[in-house]
Amino acid sequence: MFIVARSAAARAVGVFLGFCAVVPADDSLTDPAKLPEATPSSPAAVDWLTQSGGFPAVLAQTSEGRTVVLGNGLVRREWRIDPAVATVSLRDETTGHEFLRATGPEAFVTLAGKEYAVGGLSGQRSTNFLAAAEIAGLKPVEGSFRLERLSSGPVRERFAWKRHASWISQDAAWPPAGRELVFHYRGPEGTAAAAVTVEVHYEVYDGLPCMGKWMTVTNGGGAPVMLDAFRLETLRVTEADADVEDPWRFAVPPLHVETDFTTGAMSNAAAQNQTVAWTTDEEHHTQTNYGNKSLCVLRVAPPQGPARELPPGGSLTTFRVWLMPLTKGDADRNALAVSRFYRTTAPWTAENPLMFHLVKSDIASCRRAIDQMAETGFEMLILSFGSGFNLESTDPAYFAAYKEQVTDYAAQKGIVVGTYSLLSSRRISDEHDVINPQTGKTGGFAKFGNAPCLCSQWGLDHFAQLRRNLTAAGFLVHEHDGSYPGDPCASAAHPGHKGFADSRWNQWEQITRYYQWCRAEGIYLNVPDWYFLHGSSRNSMGYREDNWSLPRAMQEIIERQNITDGTRYKLPSMGWMHLPLTQYHGGGAAATYEPLAEHRADYALRLASLLGGGVTGVVRGTRLYDSPETMAVVQREVAFYKAHRAILDSALLPLRRADGRDWDGWIHVNPALPEPALAMLFNSLEEPLVRRITLPLRYAGLKGQATLRINGGEPQTVTLNAAGEAVIELPLAGRSATTVTVTR
Repeated sequence: MFIVARSAAARAVGVFLGFCAVVPADDSLTDPAKLPEATPSSPAAVDWLTQSGGFPAVLAQTSEGRTVVLGNGLVRREWRIDPAVATVSLRDETTGHEFLRATGPEAFVTLAGKEYAVGGLSGQRSTNFLAAAEIAGLKPVEGSFRLERLSSGPVRERFAWKRHASWISQDAAWPPAGRELVFHYRGPEGTAAAAVTVEVHYEVYDGLPCMGKWMTVTNGGGAPVMLDAFRLETLRVTEADADVEDPWRFAVPPLHVETDFTTGAMSNAAAQNQTVAWTTDEEHHTQTNYGNKSLCVLRVAPPQGPARELPPGGSLTTFRVWLMPLTKGDADRNALAVSRFYRTTAPWTAENPLMFHLVKSDIASCRRAIDQMAETGFEMLILSFGSGFNLESTDPAYFAAYKEQVTDYAAQKGIVVGTYSLLSSRRISDEHDVINPQTGKTGGFAKFGNAPCLCSQWGLDHFAQLRRNLTAAGFLVHEHDGSYPGDPCASAAHPGHKGFADSRWNQWEQITRYYQWCRAEGIYLNVPDWYFLHGSSRNSMGYREDNWSLPRAMQEIIERQNITDGTRYKLPSMGWMHLPLTQYHGGGAAATYEPLAEHRADYALRLASLLGGGVTGVVRGTRLYDSPETMAVVQREVAFYKAHRAILDSALLPLRRADGRDWDGWIHVNPALPEPALAMLFNSLEEPLVRRITLPLRYAGLKGQATLRINGGEPQTVTLNAAGEAVIELPLAGRSATTVTVTR
């Protein structure tokens, strides 16, 4: 039952703690007696990775009314709310591992040059661990923002997403099911921050051991307030290693940490380096490492700014961070967990249209390509780089002609059309490019040497132009190359930012608003940077353009290496490879597939690799087939993909990485499907092989027995071993792809 609050702070909180009920979505419940109590946690009895459904998000408070808990049976975060708010537990419920060793403020904001803590408790005697008995004696952080009230509700969508059902093979909830908890704080009395409020939001999702967090800072006063900087998260986490002397590399705790402030990065690791830092703890003097160098503090903050002046009534919403416990030393489980993270928090990443990059853009060539796509089952036409199409044209008739003669013609055949355009890796002019703060001039500072500032007048006009022209042409895909790479700009004359300090934040807002607009309009995004959490669906799956100048047989092996490596941190549908039917960067006839009829076997193997990996692009050239026999090959490979689309679009685990010496392959797994696994096995050698291959079907949720079909043949029942594996012996023909489909 609810216990009457004892202290003045607790009495104030007790008045509005009724929000914490699990069920209501409208925050209307005010009767504390209806609030469920938090109960001691216990490790989950079933594996969340292989169970469909379950583990609903729960919001609760302890019986004395001084602790609030948000969790789902997989992950749990607990806050003490009296005498101030502070996280006192962050726990992996599946293992019982406690990440937190010391508490502190929930966030920091810097206003007019002064940093303020948001919430927080202090006075912990040792930072090695936080004992439950010690929590009650901790004191509020002096001069911190203090809690006013709490609110909650279901998880809300970050932005609108207009989906295309034919591109996504499984149900995708948007927004994801879960609970949001909001702590509302006000600045300390008698300071310049007294009229400023901070909302700190937390989310937990059904069936996923992951929590999201972000803030909104609002100026409730009568004069402007400068928000110089913020720190979204500072967690003092149990160290991951126990070396007295310094190891060759310090380990970090087993947490997947991801933010949506990511610029200029094709890989997740590089993307997170901009906002996520694992650092030492100067106050942690009793750790094992003698030099106190263990990486045991997680800090999440923007690399610069935002340096935003908030007018009276104005506000700024920060980027978001997500935390998800990982399984130490288990790369396969962690790859599957990250795949589930994206399916949950960015479900458009599972959209996987079959795309053809056309290297011509005249209307007659477009219509011929559309006819071939309709014959073979392709779904998306992109007027490629080098095609000659100009998305920056200012002639309305140009786009009207494409709308009438290309887009509408394609729509009649169930195909969408779009185009490529370049953004940042180019020069516009001295007036509009980013300015080097050391020289006051352009050049020598941007990632690509020169780049336009997205908040120059050119940048502001450019995004308005993109919106206008895509709409006029009816295009539903935009491949946006050289997206904003994070360049700051020292100009004081650009209308979209005031100077160097706010330039990076404002440009990031500009690009992410554009991508979110695209998703609301149903426009699919190919972006060679890590903008997945703002609407992009695909970037590279390993990207080195010289690879596609190599002989065809070498391209094939490197492609499968890239697919194996790239899917360790993303879904197959989130990456592209490249199939150069015509010459790309060089290599001549040995590197290309034209004439297609002469290289039909190689073409078939490349399509089998791509489609069998769930990596559906990019096929690039002037045509998809040049003879009835070639058309039949393309139709066969596309039909196989579409027949097994749901499982091929699911997470991929490597079985053996390609090395040109033996067989290689992978397996897709998804316990929620009637076809929960599909393996692709390749022999790149000329001679046939017979190999004993182990399929880890435990990740498909299978136990006891499974039914296999080799290349669509007769069903075979196999018994799984104690580890949930099927061990099979298979002949692999020379230069071949073999499929193993699995049903229950």
